[in-house]
Amino acid sequence: MTRRNPVLGLIPACLFLLLGCASAPNSSAPKPIDVGCPRVVQCRLPPSQPSTNVELLTETERLEQAWHDCAAQVDMIKRCQDRADQDAKSIKPS
Repeated sequence: MTRRNPVLGLIPACLFLLLGCASAPNSSAPKPIDVGCPRVVQCRLPPSQPSTNVELLTETERLEQAWHDCAAQVDMIKRCQDRADQDAKSIKPS
């Protein structure tokens, strides 16, 4: 019984693996996605015509809530812009 040399069986396997080492085109760098700041809706104050003190008190509360909602949107945009400015500063090469 003759034994075959196991090294001869490895040579074709190695050559086959080398086929995967061919040069390939460079992959392009990922493009940054500018998400931007969230969209906001126009601030509007609700119309009112209170005729009693109770209605006036209720209307005052509604107006305060409307101003609060509007201010919250402005604050949200300001924070977003501040973050974008900070990110832009950290990306610039020195």
